[in-house]
Amino acid sequence: MGRTDATALADGDAALVEDLLAGSHRALARVITRIENRAPGYRGIVAALHEHTGDADVIGITGAPGAGKSTLVDKLAAAYRDHGDTVGVVAVDPSSPYTGGAVLGDRIRMASNVGDMDVFFRSMSARGQLGGLSMATADAVKALDAFGKDVIIIETVGAGQNEVDVVRTADTVAVLVQPGSGDDVQTLKAGILEIGDVFVVNKADMDGAERTLAELEEMVHRREGPTKGLDGGHHGFEVPDHPDDGKEDPDDDETVWTPEVLRTVANTGEGVAELIETFDAHATHLRESGAIESTKRRRYAEEIRTLVRSDVGALATAEIERRGGIDALADSVRRRETDPYSLAAEIVEPIADCVDGDEA
Repeated sequence: MGRTDATALADGDAALVEDLLAGSHRALARVITRIENRAPGYRGIVAALHEHTGDADVIGITGAPGAGKSTLVDKLAAAYRDHGDTVGVVAVDPSSPYTGGAVLGDRIRMASNVGDMDVFFRSMSARGQLGGLSMATADAVKALDAFGKDVIIIETVGAGQNEVDVVRTADTVAVLVQPGSGDDVQTLKAGILEIGDVFVVNKADMDGAERTLAELEEMVHRREGPTKGLDGGHHGFEVPDHPDDGKEDPDDDETVWTPEVLRTVANTGEGVAELIETFDAHATHLRESGAIESTKRRRYAEEIRTLVRSDVGALATAEIERRGGIDALADSVRRRETDPYSLAAEIVEPIADCVDGDEA
């Protein structure tokens, strides 16, 4: 299938893509800015980059504020560089209520990697998306992947249970907990437990670290017990296939990954090497079990659904405006001149007619 008009590349954008693929960090920065701003032509750029993606290991780092995510990401990036890997970091910040941009801006907090051109750091706005990840973040990961970064780390805002959105973008998810954080462990029980491939007790030199480690070990054990024999996907919990995916998972009996529970002291770098070894082990598990293929299929299926919903929503919004705007329509319902169901059907009808006409 070729590109549509919506994803056609303008001449200037084609040159920008070419520069990015040739290794220009300036072009990479410009592309991510275009992506974040959803500037005209960005879809064509992302579409052109897609065929060059798929080689990077994508790691999500999440957890409650104060768990030390930023410091750990800094140390991880430095350790990967010591191994000879190039690194991209996307740090998802809270959205500004005024501009929609990252509150902390392009924060300088990668102290161990300042001046290293092979560590590309970008702070992005969550733009109000649940879980702190927007489509723009996923597209930025694609740009870093196409650029040739070996490892891409996504540091999320730590917005609680809705952090499950990170699963759609990262291959491996690490959940950070700090010692003595009983509330954090309760939050894990409420939902975040299910997204973790690795659980990390950071600041493990603090009081309460051993107890927190024990609590996490117990929680992982409980999680594994009742799900034995189920297809847990790459994150170890049951994710039902959508009936329209068109394929079954390649191996319904694949071995489910048992999450590791590790300890780190990010300030000193203690435990970072072991954490990277676990990330590597999980990546190997995904490839050898075949889970990576079903994971990618789920991810792309969700991305397609998200984009289609967004585009159809934009068409519906335009039709609402053509009919006088949402307030005028609401007033007509209030006056009992019509009802919400009839109005919705009338608004969608032109879109449905176009689809039916194409099928004919």
